[in-house]
Amino acid sequence: MNRICNSLEPRVMDDPMLKLAVGEQGLQEEAGQLAKQEGVLFKDVLSLQLDFQNILRIDSLWQFENLRKLQLDNNVIERIEGLDKLTHLVWLDLSFNHIETIEGLDTLVNLEDLSLFNNRISKIDSLDALVKLQVLSLGNNFIGNMMNIIYLRRFKDLRALSLSGNPVAKAEDYKMFVCAYLPDLVYLDFRRIDDHVATLAEAKHQYSIYELKHRESLIQARLEEEQAQREELEHHKAAFVEHLNGSFLFDSMYAEDAEGGKLASLYGVGELLEVQVRDLRPSEGKSLAREKQQQNQELNLDLSASSPWSSYLCNPPSAAPEDKFVIICVNIFEYGLKEHAKWKAELDTFNECVHEAIQENQEQGREKIAKFEEKHWLCLSAIREESELTKVEMKIVEHSEDITELSSELTTLEMQLVEQLEETINLFERNIIDLVGLFTENVQSLMAQCRDLENHHYEKLLEISINTLEKIVKGELDEDLPDDVRVLFVDKDTIVNAVGTSHDIHLLKIDNREDELLTRVNSWCTQLVDKIHKDEITRNRKRVKEINQYVDHVQSDLDNLECSDFID
Repeated sequence: MNRICNSLEPRVMDDPMLKLAVGEQGLQEEAGQLAKQEGVLFKDVLSLQLDFQNILRIDSLWQFENLRKLQLDNNVIERIEGLDKLTHLVWLDLSFNHIETIEGLDTLVNLEDLSLFNNRISKIDSLDALVKLQVLSLGNNFIGNMMNIIYLRRFKDLRALSLSGNPVAKAEDYKMFVCAYLPDLVYLDFRRIDDHVATLAEAKHQYSIYELKHRESLIQARLEEEQAQREELEHHKAAFVEHLNGSFLFDSMYAEDAEGGKLASLYGVGELLEVQVRDLRPSEGKSLAREKQQQNQELNLDLSASSPWSSYLCNPPSAAPEDKFVIICVNIFEYGLKEHAKWKAELDTFNECVHEAIQENQEQGREKIAKFEEKHWLCLSAIREESELTKVEMKIVEHSEDITELSSELTTLEMQLVEQLEETINLFERNIIDLVGLFTENVQSLMAQCRDLENHHYEKLLEISINTLEKIVKGELDEDLPDDVRVLFVDKDTIVNAVGTSHDIHLLKIDNREDELLTRVNSWCTQLVDKIHKDEITRNRKRVKEINQYVDHVQSDLDNLECSDFID
């Protein structure tokens, strides 16, 4: 039954209002039992009714984290807000309010039924997150553009739609348009759509729909491609080698290098840059790496078999020098992906072992409890039926000893599991630390090769620059230099400083990328191991608590038997 608010003043949600609402609806629902307890546990409430409360602003609902149904109709709400924590919400009624814009629903991914009937909404949007939406009521609003209906095509589960009372519903082609563009709709404005009407609508708008479907397919293909790229990038980030599968690192070295860009116009510098890197797409970089690896095998290069990354050092003397920098980056990239797969396999094996150990231990515990409970109920029955006080006391003592024995057995089982898991965790910790340690050592070696290439480039660039300065001084320079380049050649100190600054920027980029990679991988390893230890401590404490609670429960069954219950 709707409750009419006595106060005419607009209200904001607060704890007293929420506690009162939970208590009132509890007359018919389970939430009322919660309200009678000391301190209402809002997180356990599944349904909440707040209609006719003269509410102006939604607030304080973050505590209802498991709420499934929320009724906020017949208030004076102006904005949809304060709902972001209600991620389990399935049914939401905001009808008969003063809402002008659809917003604040981005986290309600489980919402199936939404009513915004009789508000002031003029545009249907900002519902993209509601992928499970089945029922949408938007009647009696200010929606006038037919394009709003096309927006609803993205909701594949939408079966019931209400738009009556909007300007758009007065259009002559309204019903046919909706049926044509929303072919999966079953109910429109509270009436079932006739199959004959749906067929006519489809035929009438078939050409427009064909063009729309074509555009939608192109958009969907683009979105899927973008999603695949995002997933691939996340995979690369998880292996700590994102943007190392091509010339990204090299390009970043020159992105902030003003002097290096100017000096690139000098005769001979273009060829020098080609010695360092060729502009490669990621796939081309991988192909080059595989090609150089094959060259290694053909040349029978003496690579240490003990090194797990020896197959990635693909730079034989015959390799084209312009590919070296990119190939080193691709080496790191592919090596990182390979090692990440090893880490994942190691973690999966560990988790499987832990799960099997816990399952086996719990099964043993269940067997012991099952045997005990069979004896427990027989003992309680025997005690109740016993008429002699002495024998009653003796049986109670004996059964207390049984309970103590059960507690000891369950505790022993848990201690055995703790020891077993501790050994497993320590073994995993050693293995993962060793794997990560080896990875960081090899990455440092490969990054050192990048620095060697940069040092070589610096020496050659300095040599070219000084030769150019000497030609300028002697008047022997054939080509004209741009003004911004010529100002670098006023004297030797200026050009040496310019080349040195460029070199410092390049080395800093390499050092930063190396430091970032090593910091992240070591942090990941540390956090993973710490979490595993903390999870085991939490599991152990929870299990000990369960054992104690069970033992207390059966002991309570025994303690509650009073002599007066079984003595005539």
